[in-house]
Amino acid sequence: MLSPEEVEELNALTRRRKTAQQVALRARIVLACAKGAQNKDVSAQLGVSKQMVCRWRARFAADRVAALYDEPRPGAPRTVHDDQVEKVIVETLEKTPRGETHWSTRSMAKHIGLSRSTISRIWQAFGLQPHRSETFKLSKDPLLIPKVRDIVGLYLNPPDRAVVLCVDEKSQIQALNRTQPLLPMRPGMPERRSHDYQRHGTTSLFAALDTKTGTVIGQLHTRHRAVEFRKFLQSIEEAVPSDLAVHVVLDNYGTHKAPLIANWLKRHPRFVMHFTPTYSSWLNQVERWFADLTNKAIRRGSHHSVRELETAILTYLDASNEDPKPFVWTKTADQILAKIARFAHATLEDHGAATINPTSETGH
Repeated sequence: MLSPEEVEELNALTRRRKTAQQVALRARIVLACAKGAQNKDVSAQLGVSKQMVCRWRARFAADRVAALYDEPRPGAPRTVHDDQVEKVIVETLEKTPRGETHWSTRSMAKHIGLSRSTISRIWQAFGLQPHRSETFKLSKDPLLIPKVRDIVGLYLNPPDRAVVLCVDEKSQIQALNRTQPLLPMRPGMPERRSHDYQRHGTTSLFAALDTKTGTVIGQLHTRHRAVEFRKFLQSIEEAVPSDLAVHVVLDNYGTHKAPLIANWLKRHPRFVMHFTPTYSSWLNQVERWFADLTNKAIRRGSHHSVRELETAILTYLDASNEDPKPFVWTKTADQILAKIARFAHATLEDHGAATINPTSETGH
């Protein structure tokens, strides 16, 4: 006999989408039995064995609806305890193996006495990657904060009747030719090339990335002095409509501040220069375009002469301008400065220096 509440709950189990199919079938068995049908009739109606009907009729009679759910299975007992996990984490973060700069799964497993797979699972669970290392350098520019706010403001809220250009030069691009012919890619085998190469000269690329459209103004020169940079600025002057102001984001390279450039800027007042902080080339979006150029057109290329290299660069430049895709800047100045502050705090704490106030701008 079923109470109204039990009937409602059993019907809900048969209709609910997220109910396990086994539990829904058991609920149908109980509902069919509650209507007075015999076990053999219920088994024929639902397509299950008679023994299954008997088993779930009996279990429901003993423990009601709760009996339809599987009991939790204990599984195998833990072989790695919390103190061992803690020891792995502490050793990874605070120590290094004797004579080595970082841990491997083999060295840590031997040191702790656990298997390599266990060490790997612990590292993965806590996001530890001792084999990886990245580079960074904190800027010591006394004008770091106003420069970051100025440049990020240009990206997120550019001025009206103006174009924002990220300008830089990729200097000393080498024309390298592999010493042996390239082995092309085949099914199951990647492209292969010799590790050594022959040098055939260098070239320098001056580039200006329009942050709004993603188009790039490019110019190749054999050298990258102030004279060449002035020629490039003149090409920008000719390419940008005369009724627009030109805001240029660039680094602190000496040629960008040479007297020759200063005199040229006096004669072209619509150009406004915005210098990135020292060691902060990541603020200049054209650096990201240079990375794409290197990965897609230069690194795997084989060039017998500077002319071949320059042809490859100009071809990529034309293809990029045919289908330009501007980079989308998302970080605000406050988010960037907060991240720099976290790096600074971590550095000071690791080296035992005094802490700084993260809420003050001098602290950044």
